[in-house]
Amino acid sequence: MTIENKVIIITGASSGMGKANALRLSKKGAKVVLGDINKERLEEVTKLIKDEGNSVISKVTDVSNRNDINQLVSMALEKHSRIDVLINCAGVMPQSYLYQNNYEEWENGIDINVKGILFGIGAVLPEMHKQSSGHIINISSIGAHSVIPGGAVYSATKYAVKAITEGLRQEEAELDKNVRVTSISPGSIDTKFTHSIQDPEIREQFDKLSEDAIEPDSVARIIAFCIDEDEDVGLNEIIIRPTQQKL
Repeated sequence: MTIENKVIIITGASSGMGKANALRLSKKGAKVVLGDINKERLEEVTKLIKDEGNSVISKVTDVSNRNDINQLVSMALEKHSRIDVLINCAGVMPQSYLYQNNYEEWENGIDINVKGILFGIGAVLPEMHKQSSGHIINISSIGAHSVIPGGAVYSATKYAVKAITEGLRQEEAELDKNVRVTSISPGSIDTKFTHSIQDPEIREQFDKLSEDAIEPDSVARIIAFCIDEDEDVGLNEIIIRPTQQKL
C-alpha cells in the first residue's frame, strides 16, 4: 500500500512542517485528517487542499487535551474506518534561561511536546493493533541530540520524544503487530518558531542559526519517503538539517 489512499492524521497541521506534510501527502493521494489549535489557519489549509480536489477533514485540536486527540482519531475512524499513519507534528519551542523561572513556559512545553505525543500514540495504537498495521511518526529535534544555553527545557522535551519513540519501537517489534515507528529530528527549518522566543538574546542566537534554514517541505519529503517504503522496512531515526548547519 503506497501513500495513495492511506489515512494519515497530522497534528500541528496549520503551519510549518505540519502544513507542509498535509499539502505534500494530500497531493500524493492520501486521505489527510488534520488537527491544530489555530482554527483560522487550519480552515485555510483545509480549504486549500479541498480546492485542489484532494481528500481532507479537519478538527480544531489541542494536543495537550486527551479528549481533543481522542475526538480527532474518532472522526478519522468514522469517516475512513481505519488509520494508517499518525504524524505527531504539533510542538512548541520554549527557550529561556532556567534562572528566569518561566514556569508557565516549562509546563506548556511539557504538555504539548511530551503529553501531546503520548496522547496521540495512545489514541491510535489500539486501532493499529486491530488492523495489524500502522505507522507512527514523531517529530523530535536536533535539540534531542545536543543542548544549548536557554534550551534546556526544550531539549528535555525532545529527548523525551526520542526516548518515547525508541521505547515504542521496541515494544511494537516485540508485539509483532506490524506497526512501524519513526523519529524525525529536524535542525534549522524555516517554521518561524523563533518569532515566539521572548528573550531577545536567545532569539538573536536562533535567528543566526536560522540564516541557512531549509524549507518545511524538506522534512515533508523525508516523511513521504518513510511512509512509502515497504512495510517490512523501518526507517527508525532520521536527522535532517541544512548542509551548512554546524549544531
